[in-house]
Amino acid sequence: MEHWLALLALGVAPVVGVIAYLLGARSQRRQQASAATTTSGQDDIAVLSVLPQAVMVLESDDEVQLASAGAHALGLVRNDTLVHQEILEMLSAHRADGEIHDQEVSVARGAGNELRLGVRVAPLREGRVLVLAEDRTEARRLEEIRRDFTANVSHELKTPIGALSLLAETVTEAADEPETVRHFASQMGREARRLGELVQDLIELSRLQRANALMAPELISVDQVVDEAIDRMQVEAMSRNVQLVLGGTTGLEVFGDPTMLTAAVRNLLDNAVRYSRPYSRVAVGVSYAAESHEVRIAVVDQGSGIAREHQDRVFERFYRGDEARSRETGGSGLGLAIVKHVVADHGGRVELWSTAGTGSTFTIVLPEAQITDVAPMADVETHHHTGGASRPAAAGRRAPIEHAPMEDTHR
Repeated sequence: MEHWLALLALGVAPVVGVIAYLLGARSQRRQQASAATTTSGQDDIAVLSVLPQAVMVLESDDEVQLASAGAHALGLVRNDTLVHQEILEMLSAHRADGEIHDQEVSVARGAGNELRLGVRVAPLREGRVLVLAEDRTEARRLEEIRRDFTANVSHELKTPIGALSLLAETVTEAADEPETVRHFASQMGREARRLGELVQDLIELSRLQRANALMAPELISVDQVVDEAIDRMQVEAMSRNVQLVLGGTTGLEVFGDPTMLTAAVRNLLDNAVRYSRPYSRVAVGVSYAAESHEVRIAVVDQGSGIAREHQDRVFERFYRGDEARSRETGGSGLGLAIVKHVVADHGGRVELWSTAGTGSTFTIVLPEAQITDVAPMADVETHHHTGGASRPAAAGRRAPIEHAPMEDTHR
C-alpha cells in the first residue's frame, strides 16, 4: 500500500491507473482462449501508446510483460528484454531495496547525438516492476539556453554599468577641469546609449519569442521597408564614413508587420555598417525569385567577413566570433537574433554568404504576397546574388548591385 501512495505522491497516478487496469484485465484473460489473448494484447499496447512516457512492466524474473511503442522506439526493449544498461542497474538496485528509483540516463542516437531520459523504477504487485521513461532532451536544451542567456545578459549589462560608474567617479574628481569633464561626459553618454540599446533589444527579442508575435499581418511595400531602414541608418553610416547604396527591383510586396520587417532590415544594415571599413559601401539589393515566388532583400558589406567556423552561430543571442572586434564596434549582440526571429515569424529564412577578409551578404528571403490580380510576369535580367528573376513588368528596376570589391571612395 505504501508503494501506491508513494506513486500517487510523485504524480504518476494516471499511468499507474492504466497499468493496474491492464494488468488486471490481462490476468483475467489468461483464463480465456489463447486466440483471444493475442488480440487483447494488441489492445493493451494501443492503450499504452497514448501515454506521454515510454512504459514498461517487468515480471519478477525481469521479463518484459508490457512495453509501449515508445519503449521500443527508444531502443530500451528488444524481444521482450530490457536492454538499456543504466536502467538495468536501476532495476537491480530496486530489487535489492524495494525503493522507488529516479535517475536521468542517456540513449545514444545517430550522428553522435544522444537523448536524455528521466527514468523512474517503481514496484507493482506480485513482484512486478513499473519502468517509466520520459524524454527530457528538449527540456535540458532549453534549460541550458536559459542558463547561458542569463549569464550573457549579466555580463553585457555589467560592462556598460561598470564603465558608467568609473566615468562618474572620474568626472567627480575632475570637477574643476571643464575639458576633462566634457570628454568623460561624452563617454558616459556613449555607454548610456549602449545600455539603452541593449535593454531595448532585450525587450524586442522577448516580445518576438512570445507566441503569435505576428498578430495582424498586412500587405507591405518592400520599397517602403527598405527605404525607411536606410533612412534610419544614414546618420550612423555617415559617422563611420560608410556609404549606403540601394539597387534592384521595385514594386514588390509581402504580407507581415512593417515595423518588424523594417527593424530586421535595419539590424542587418547596422551590423554591416559596424563591421565595414571606413570609406567603403554597404549595398542593399531587392530581387524577385520567380520560380519560388520569393522576395529577397540582400545586405552586402565589404567588412571583415565571418570565418566559416562562426557562420552557424552568428544568429545566436550575444554570440560574437571576434570578441575584441565586437567590443570595438559596439552593438548589443542581439541584432541578428532579432532578424532571425522576425523573418521566421513571416514564414521566411535568412541566408548568409561570407568570406573572411572580403565581406558578407545577409539575405532575407520572404514569400511573395499572393494576390489574384497580379500582372503577368516578364522575363528580365537576373540578379546574380539570388539566382532569381526580377519581378514582373509591374515592378520597376533599380541599378543592379554587384558583390565585387569596390574602389575606395575617399579622396
